[in-house]
This record gives sequence, C-alpha cells and structure tokens, in this order.
Amino acid sequence: MKAISVWILACVIVFLVGCNFASDCHLPHLGQHEVVVDDTIYYTIPKFVGLVNQDSQVMGFRQLGGKVYVAEFFFSSCKSICPLMTSQMARIQDVIKQEHWEEKVNLLSHTVDPKQDTPSRLKEYAQMHGADPKIWNFVNLDSAVYKLAQNGYGLSAFPSMEAEGGYFHTDQLTLVDEHFHIRGYYDGTSTASVNELIADLKCLMQDHR
Repeated sequence: MKAISVWILACVIVFLVGCNFASDCHLPHLGQHEVVVDDTIYYTIPKFVGLVNQDSQVMGFRQLGGKVYVAEFFFSSCKSICPLMTSQMARIQDVIKQEHWEEKVNLLSHTVDPKQDTPSRLKEYAQMHGADPKIWNFVNLDSAVYKLAQNGYGLSAFPSMEAEGGYFHTDQLTLVDEHFHIRGYYDGTSTASVNELIADLKCLMQDHR
C-alpha cells in the first residue's frame, strides 16, 4: 500500500512539474496587435515574395509557410558584426540538425547589399560557413529588403556612408513562428542571447510536433 502511495505521489509530482514547465513555455507575440470583439489578432509579417536564394531559386512566404524560422540581416563583405552573427546562425543550424527539425525549421539570411551579393556570391558565402541549403537560405530581395526590414520585422537596415562597409543593419535575430508571428528578438553577436533563442526555439517546437 505504501509503495502504491509513493508511486501515486511521484506521478502527481511529474504532472505538476510538467504543467509548470509548459506554463513557462509561452512566448510573447511581438508587434502591434489588434483587438476585435475581445479577440486578439497578433501582428503578422506581411507576405513577401521575390527572394532569390543562393541557388538562384525564387522563394517567398509560401516556401516558409507552416515552418518556424530565424531571420537575420547581413552582407557578405561585412567585416564587423556579420561574422559573429553568421557563426551564431551556424550554431542554430547545428541544433536544428541535432533535433531533426530540417523539415520544420529554416534559417533566412537577408542581404542588405543587393548589388554585390549575387546568387553566386551568396552561395560561396553559404558554403564557406557550412550552410545546409535544405535549412539555411541566403536571399536577395534587391532594395525592397530595407522596407521588409522596417515594415515587416520592425528592424533597421539601410545604405549608409557612415557605416563600415557602406550599410547599417540590425544585429538582431528574429524568431518567427509558423503563422509569421514574431516571437522574439535576440542579439546575434551574443552567445548568451542566442542561447536564449535556442531555448525559446525548443520551447516553441513543443507545440509544433
């Protein structure tokens, strides 16, 4: 009888711990929301098309629909923050492979230097950093990338004579869920911040199995 009581108590503890873990796993929905008849409509990144990736394939929101993804803004000749950001994106790619999420999670690197970052140059950069094309796309949207950064992700990216390399761009990585809702921003130059992103990604994927 005592053994049964201990077993029941253990089950209750596991259940409560599981509930507490789940309750800690709710990520915020970022961006401006709209409330309609007591129902919250979360901010959604506008549908985008016309991205050309490192394999010269045209892609857009349809190719990312139903998937979680992490986005960044960079350019291949950047010598300041981009190498750090790219190395952190590579860490996230490693996690995606370890968790076997290749069909569920993507990485998206938007170049802010559309004139120089041709598909062949993006491919060279991708290969240099061990990018798996099934997971990680490096994309060119021409000058529309600046509008996408500001109006889509709520971030900054633009040409600047004062910035090193001629372009200013955010250091933030954006975690986007399968509904194109922004769930988090993270400093792409910080290992600690990207650790948080990885933890939040794992959390988000619990609801995406």
